[in-house]
Formats: sequence, structure tokens, C-alpha cells
Amino acid sequence: MPTDASLIVRDKLRQFVAERDWGQFHTPKNLASALTVEAAELLENFQWLPTGKPEELNEQARTAIRHEMADVMNYLIMLADTLDVDLFAACQEKIALNALKYPAPLVKGDARKYTQYKR
Repeated sequence: MPTDASLIVRDKLRQFVAERDWGQFHTPKNLASALTVEAAELLENFQWLPTGKPEELNEQARTAIRHEMADVMNYLIMLADTLDVDLFAACQEKIALNALKYPAPLVKGDARKYTQYKR
């Protein structure tokens, strides 16, 4: 079940889009494309930093990162809304699937892909 906060954001995005008559452009493909572009813009803020740890970020960078994170989240919420996906349920499902792929005793402290572990 979606949280109250996610429903508030979804409803605000619905209103924002409706006021501008942009729904006609918000096909799943276009929303997924926009999501990818925004994720790349988020990554751009970390380009050429040694690690991207907080101490390497000035206030301008932190603001830009915060705004790009919001763009990513907003497009993801709109995509989920368009496809009638409960993001909270999808996250819970994916965490459970990842727990099966990456059992803690087998992978602790190791970042390899699950296909590289011997079972």
C-alpha cells in the first residue's frame, strides 16, 4: 500500500501535469526516457570527484543533487502511476528477491554479481 507521502506527491504531480495538459506526452516510454535523462543529470554532479562523499560536495553541488534526485523520484512516481505499479510493494518484492540472490552469509563484504558466487 502506498504511503500517505507518496500519494501526496503523486496527486501533486497529477495536478501539475493536468494544469499544463502534459499528460498527452507522458507515455511509459517517454517517462522512462525522462527518468534516464534525469538519472544521468544526477550522476553528472559526481563526475570527476574522487568518491562523491559528502565532504567533496559544496552547497551548490548539494542543491543540484537534491533537485536531480527529486526529478528522478518524480518521473519514477509518474511512471508507476501510468503503469498502475505500487512502488512500495514493488520495492518489498525486489528486496525479497535480492535476499534470495544474495544471501548475507555468502556475500557479506563482497560486491560481485550474484552469478559469480558458487552455490
